[in-house]
Amino acid sequence: MFTILFSSLLAAPAAAISNGLARTPQMGWNNWNSLGCDVSQDLLLDTSKVLLDSGLRDVGYEYVVLDDCWQGERGQNGYITYDEQKFPNGMKYIAGKLHDMGFKYGMYSSAGEMTCARFEGSLDYEKEDAEIYASWDVDYLKYDNCFHMGRFGTAKLSFDRFNAMSQALNATGRPILYSLCNWGEDYVHTWGMSLANSWRVSGDIYDHFDRPDALCSCNDPRDPHCVAPGSHCSVMNIINKVAPYVDRGGPGGWNDMDMLEVGQGGMTDSEYVAHFSMWCALKSALLIGTDLRKLTPNTLTILNNPAVIAVSQDPMGRSATRVRQDFNVKKDKYGQGEIQVWSGPLYPSDQLVILLNAADEDLTMTTDLNEIFVHEGPEGSAPHTKHEYAVYDLWADRMDERQAEKILQGDFKKYQKGWYNSTETPYKEGLTNRDERLMGKKVGTISPKSPELSAKVPRHGVKMYRLVNLSGSSTRYMLHKQEL
Repeated sequence: MFTILFSSLLAAPAAAISNGLARTPQMGWNNWNSLGCDVSQDLLLDTSKVLLDSGLRDVGYEYVVLDDCWQGERGQNGYITYDEQKFPNGMKYIAGKLHDMGFKYGMYSSAGEMTCARFEGSLDYEKEDAEIYASWDVDYLKYDNCFHMGRFGTAKLSFDRFNAMSQALNATGRPILYSLCNWGEDYVHTWGMSLANSWRVSGDIYDHFDRPDALCSCNDPRDPHCVAPGSHCSVMNIINKVAPYVDRGGPGGWNDMDMLEVGQGGMTDSEYVAHFSMWCALKSALLIGTDLRKLTPNTLTILNNPAVIAVSQDPMGRSATRVRQDFNVKKDKYGQGEIQVWSGPLYPSDQLVILLNAADEDLTMTTDLNEIFVHEGPEGSAPHTKHEYAVYDLWADRMDERQAEKILQGDFKKYQKGWYNSTETPYKEGLTNRDERLMGKKVGTISPKSPELSAKVPRHGVKMYRLVNLSGSSTRYMLHKQEL
C-alpha cells in the first residue's frame, strides 16, 4: 500500500460529471482539422478501417468523431435530421458498423442557434437532439460555442447553456461522453468538470509550433481573463495558456487543448513529437486531426508510442505542472523563444520529467531533484529528493519508420504479437506489471549524490523521461478519491 501524502501546493480537482466515462483522457479521431465539411459515410468507415489496420485502435484510439456539416433540416416536431446524400444508410447504421469494429461513435453540435458551419444548432432543442443522438447509438458529443444568441459573458450564463445539454444527455439513460468546445471562455476551467467530461481551454489550434497570429486574439496566452480567444492558436500559445490551471482536470473531466495536428505537414518532426508529448503529459484529449487515409509511416511512429500514451492514460490522472520557464534564450523569426521544465507524478510511484526546448537552437538543458519535486516541498524539503531514481527515455524505443511502412502496407498481423494492445491489457495493468513497452529505455540514474538530469534537446523539441524510484520507498502523492 502507498502512503498518501497530501500536497499543500496543488489543489485537488473538483469531482467531475458522474457518467462513468473518460476516467482517462479520451482518444480517437476527428475530421475537422484536415477535412472540414468534406464528410460522408465512406469517410468514417474508411478511416475506422485505417485505425484498425494500423494498430492505432489497439493503443487506445477508440472514438471516431464526426464534426460539423452532417445535418439536414430540423423537422416540425423539433427533431434534427441528417444529410441523406452524405449518409445514405443513416447514423445508426454508421454507429453499428463502428461498434462492430470495436470503436465508439462521436457526433457534433453547437450550443447555439447554428453550428459554426451554419447548420442547425441545438440551443433550445437540447432535449430533442439528445434523444435523437441516443436513438442513433451515439457515444460522444462534441458541443461547440457558435451563434449562442448572446448567452455568454459570465460563468453562470455559459454554465447554464452547456448544462442544458448535459442534463438532456443524462436523461436519455445512454452513456454519452460530453466534450465542451467553448474555447476557454467564461472561466470554463472552474466549472467544466461539474457537467462535462472535457472542456476546451483555448481558441482553435492550427498547424504551427509558436507563430503568433492575429486570429488567436489573446496575444498573451498567460492571461486567464482572456475573452474572444479566436483561432489559429499555436502549440506553444495553448501550452502557456493552460499552464496556470493544469491541475483542474482529473478522472472523468479533462482540460482539452484541442485536436492533434500531428501529420498535417506544417511542423517538423521534433515539433510534432513535442506537441504530442505535451498533450499526453498535460492530460488533454487525444483526437487525431489528420486525414488517416493518407497516414504516413513517420506520423504513425509518433501517434503509436505506447510509452508516451501510457502517460496520457495514467490511472492517477495527474497532469504534469510547469516548474520552470525561461525566456533568456535565442528567439526565432517570430520573436518567440523559451525553455520550460515540466514535472508530475505517475502511477504507481514514478515521476514524469519533460525538458521542453522552444528556443531557436538545440540546447543542453538541465534540471535536478529539487526542481523536479518542488511542488512536493520547496528548496529541497520534499522527501522524494532523498531517493535514487532510474531514468527512462520515453522516446528512445520509437518505432522504426521501415516497420511502420510495412504495417501501412498491410503487414500489421506480422507485428501484432509484440504490439502493446490496451484493449487486452489496460495501461494500469501494464504499468503495474512494469511492461517494458510502457517504460521506454533506461538511460541512467539520478540520486541525492548526483541529482542533475541533463540532455541535449533539439530545437522546438522535448526530452521526456519516466523516473522510477529505486529506494524501495512508498512515498506517494495526493490521489483522487476514485483511486483510494
